Amino acid sequence: MAGQAKPITLVGEPVLHRPCRTVKHFDDELARLVDDMFASMYAADGVGLAANQIGVDLRVFVYDCPDEDDRPQKGVVVNPTLVLPELPDRHLDDGEEGCLSVPGAHAPLARPDRATCHGFDVTGAPVTVEGTGLLARCLQHETDHLNGKLYIDRLPTRVRKQILKDFEANRP
Repeated sequence: MAGQAKPITLVGEPVLHRPCRTVKHFDDELARLVDDMFASMYAADGVGLAANQIGVDLRVFVYDCPDEDDRPQKGVVVNPTLVLPELPDRHLDDGEEGCLSVPGAHAPLARPDRATCHGFDVTGAPVTVEGTGLLARCLQHETDHLNGKLYIDRLPTRVRKQILKDFEANRP
């Protein structure tokens, strides 16, 4: 089923700045939401999208991005739990990060170069996604969204303030 692209929720909207509710029903409504999320992500030229980025207060994200070997990875994770490598096995990737909810802005942000996400698919079956490269960053970024945190919240105050100032000056 093809979804319908929805408008992307922008920084400042309350739904982006609080933890999302746990999904309790794996039904046709959830399947429609996931279809709409993929349509919205593709329409906005993104590689990942959390439900609250289209105004829906539920713990769901979709992704379609490559791993460190440039292999395409696509899926959905409902009620995700993120697991990051422990020290000394944790290695940081300080690549650039951006967000559909903060259009135009990008900033370097160090994140672990590997991440594992446990959760469920759209039918309620357990899933585990092992992420490397861009996929690892995506899993962390989207799980942050569902916890009410944007990537800019992880940046130094001066950088975050400049990004928000530029966003307001060029607000779509």
